[in-house]
Amino acid sequence: PPLSLSLRPGLNILLISRTQSKLATAAAEIAAAHGVQTDTLAIDFGATLPSSWVPLVASAVGPLDVGVLVNNVGLSYDHAEYYDALDDETVNALVAINVQATNHMTKAVLPGMKARRRGAVVCIGSAAATVAPSGPLYAVYAGTKAYVDMFCRSLDLECSRWGVSVQNQAPAYVATKMSKIRKPTLDAPSPAVWAAAAARHIGYEPTSVPYWYHGAMWGAVGGLPLCVVNAYLLSFHEWLRARYYKKVEREARGAGGGGGGGAASKGKKAR
Repeated sequence: PPLSLSLRPGLNILLISRTQSKLATAAAEIAAAHGVQTDTLAIDFGATLPSSWVPLVASAVGPLDVGVLVNNVGLSYDHAEYYDALDDETVNALVAINVQATNHMTKAVLPGMKARRRGAVVCIGSAAATVAPSGPLYAVYAGTKAYVDMFCRSLDLECSRWGVSVQNQAPAYVATKMSKIRKPTLDAPSPAVWAAAAARHIGYEPTSVPYWYHGAMWGAVGGLPLCVVNAYLLSFHEWLRARYYKKVEREARGAGGGGGGGAASKGKKAR
């Protein structure tokens, strides 16, 4: 099968994220469950410039035989919002985390993979840019994920002669803190269910919607008139925005009118 390396048990793991305590907990759980070596590196991709963390990544991965890189760091909106109402800090953070982190992490491992003539780079995109034809009120988020999709499709073709696969895996809703969905459902599976489907698809087509229900959604959306889908997306996202501000108003009234919400809040990291 394509890239059997990615499906082989016993691969050691290097976890990179912003909170060392959470990294340590996850590493201990993985090591105990699977008996593999699990190291950690704490980096806040949104709060630090690449010039400060790229050398740390290079030093950490340099001695390693990296077989699979999963670019899983991500940032979305706190709520649906019009582009001109977003603050510059939010826009810059979305680009830094969703685009620049993917760029630099991929560049750190690619030379070694090409030299060994094997490897897989997996980037977690979004149905907002792969399944949906547009992302109104999530324009920057959808735009960054569209970048990830084209980046993967182009780089996969570029690297195929060295036996390196580059793939965009695009989930729709998953029951995570980022989506604010607490209970898994058929259309919003748990992270474990989605990850199991994702692992089975590594090494195949450069753009993948690995969870079966999300794939069915992709097929259904592709069969509808574009104007119908776009009208639905705009209406639904404007409804989400209105619901958010109604909640802000209720909380303000409950607090005696002493609170309120800004035009846009910083997004929340998916992990």
